[in-house]
Amino acid sequence: MSSPFDGYEVEAELRPSAERWGFDLDRTLSAVVALEATAPADAFTARTLGTERLGNGAVIGTNGLVLTIGYLINEAQQITLTTNDGRRVDAHALGVDPVSGLGLVQALEPLDLPALQLGDSEGLTDGSPVIIAGGGGVAHASVGQVLTRMPFAGYWEYMLDDAIMTEPAHPHWSGAALIGAGGDLLGIGSLSLQRRRRRGVSQLNMFVPTDLLPPILDALAQGRAPHPPRPWLGVISGETSDHVVITSVTPGGPASRAELRQGDLILAVDGVAVSDLADFYTRLWAQGPAGVRVPLTLQREGDVFDVEIRSADRTSLMRKPRFN
Repeated sequence: MSSPFDGYEVEAELRPSAERWGFDLDRTLSAVVALEATAPADAFTARTLGTERLGNGAVIGTNGLVLTIGYLINEAQQITLTTNDGRRVDAHALGVDPVSGLGLVQALEPLDLPALQLGDSEGLTDGSPVIIAGGGGVAHASVGQVLTRMPFAGYWEYMLDDAIMTEPAHPHWSGAALIGAGGDLLGIGSLSLQRRRRRGVSQLNMFVPTDLLPPILDALAQGRAPHPPRPWLGVISGETSDHVVITSVTPGGPASRAELRQGDLILAVDGVAVSDLADFYTRLWAQGPAGVRVPLTLQREGDVFDVEIRSADRTSLMRKPRFN
């Protein structure tokens, strides 16, 4: 049987060496595990995330509590964790926070692994040294640095006020652990992005700061929604020429039912002009809770018109975790 670690090794010259870090490197890296999740074919997220998902998680509790990125475990019926020594342990999803993007998993038998301490990422600035670690030990860990801290708006109706951008890019970034100079956990890997430079394009990773976890930890661990559901339209959007453009709509979602189309420009929300995704989401979420009617001004092939869409709670369309 193939290992979930195969093919995700970091180049030897990028791997951390124990003597350069002021903590027990092997012990710290043993707290990062591979995570495999399987969702049913008819799951709401199957069309975008697939049914077989592979990533990582970081052990944050000696009772087998594992922090990961939420999209790996959304609607998952089966979750398996693999420790660095190849031991496989079944787990289940406790909850996913759509606001931060973090997800929480509970191992169903003892992991017998150390727990990473949640650190304070506020001290991370441009150039701060970090270790980016996937499951599998030193061969799957990379020495890196923080490029910047910045807001990030994703095309799937998602926004972080303070994302952590790092380089070099890790080959197995989903749910990877961002480890600081003291051996604490500062972020969870979310995306691989491109950075444009004068000499071409390079890859970097985006991490969700673990500072966002403590206020929502109890709710996630108990399977409760940590935030009121935001209004969701079901649009995939991008930015072009100071406008927000719809690149696709989710079948059966509010925008689809209102007959919004690929190529429509979103000019304003409730009469307030929006020029980028951050503007769009800020105005959208300010309209009220999920279910509120959202007035939009659209442009389609030269025609400008107004439409009102009844928003929805995206999570209501997803399968809920089943506790064992």
